[in-house]
Amino acid sequence: MKTFTYLILLGFVSFNANVLAQCEIKNKIQADGSMVYFFDPAVFYTTKSKSLKINILTDKEHYFIALQPTPFPNRKEGKKIKDDLIIILADNNTYTLSHYDTEYRNNDSIMQVLYLMDKKDVEAFSNYEAKTARINMQGTEFVRDYNFKLRKGAIMEQLKCFRKEE
Repeated sequence: MKTFTYLILLGFVSFNANVLAQCEIKNKIQADGSMVYFFDPAVFYTTKSKSLKINILTDKEHYFIALQPTPFPNRKEGKKIKDDLIIILADNNTYTLSHYDTEYRNNDSIMQVLYLMDKKDVEAFSNYEAKTARINMQGTEFVRDYNFKLRKGAIMEQLKCFRKEE
């Protein structure tokens, strides 16, 4: 009986550790002195030749979806990316996120495109998984619909963590 109780306790501790790890919010200070909070990017799409990672960032006032495509265009071409992001959620509604910024980080080894989430859509993104994204990343092969198979709930989970903290 002690072994059974120990296994139950161990399983409970492991489950709680995983739940807490999923809400590991990181932060960094921007060049303008403001603080931004974020999660590590989650892989939403991957093949042998390309991948797409997504994560949520917030300044505690606005929410952003950050895309990290691989491969990505050089800085000159990448700065031309200005189109909005279209996401279809599991509620079968289409949401448009405004292009906010395209940045290159870590000595240009990572390109990240930020899209501003409309405040009226935060609730939907918190409650429904992402199904499809329409992305127009000029200068790359990322000009099409991506039907998500991996980590479809990552946006939803990350938003819930941020909102719980608030």
